[in-house]
Amino acid sequence: MNFSSARQYFEQQIQQPDEHIDLAKAALYIAQEEYPNIDPEEYLNTFDTMAVELEERLPSQRYPLRVIQSINQYLYDDLGFAGNQKDYYDPRNSFLNNVIDRRLGIPITLALVYMEVSRRIDFPTVGVGMPGHFLIRPDIPDTEIFIDAFNFGEVMFPQDCQERLNQVYQQPVPLQPEFLATVSKKQFLARILANLKYIYLNQQQLEKALAAVERILLLFPGAALELRDRGLLCYELRLFAQAANDLETYLIKAPQAQDAVTIRQILSLLKRMS
Repeated sequence: MNFSSARQYFEQQIQQPDEHIDLAKAALYIAQEEYPNIDPEEYLNTFDTMAVELEERLPSQRYPLRVIQSINQYLYDDLGFAGNQKDYYDPRNSFLNNVIDRRLGIPITLALVYMEVSRRIDFPTVGVGMPGHFLIRPDIPDTEIFIDAFNFGEVMFPQDCQERLNQVYQQPVPLQPEFLATVSKKQFLARILANLKYIYLNQQQLEKALAAVERILLLFPGAALELRDRGLLCYELRLFAQAANDLETYLIKAPQAQDAVTIRQILSLLKRMS
């Protein structure tokens, strides 16, 4: 498979209504741009196999905390999944195929493994986009139980989330209700891509950073900051026509932006060059 067909499959997947998007498939199509030879079906079958093995370990009384305990034992003790503490910013932590193969990931990709397996045993969980540290929770109305897939499936309550937030930011940060809100599937995928974008920007791999931004814009075409970043990346990569187009659109969308003066300077430079 080549890069463009992986992108097409991703685009087809995310054009459906949010509830019909298959998160694992979409995440594997993200990975397929980096690893053209992987077979997504193979990895989806792995989740099916995991669920079958897990079913045998489930307690007869399926109370949420006991089910979580069984999932944790299976994923972390038996299979050896773990958060990659040593090399958090390794891009492989963001690609679902690598996470399954290496049993290592970051909070959001380990959350995805957890969600896929739990869904298959009829214990659906949903993503919770806490800033700096992605969590999940059982999809049970009014439940205030959260699961940290990065930390061996640790069960958390709102007070624990507050402590984790303070840890992440190394200072007290008030826990806002929206920090524990469920994310849509598109937001989930955008967060995976945003991680890749920042990793590649830090590594100065501008083409790969651009590919991540392009896919975020497939998810959220009107995202002003992503349009700006695509414009700046195109400018760096000497794709001047696309750069000018994106930066002009950004200024229309955010005329009062703090960086508006800088963006106007780049645009006038582009006009002189054309």
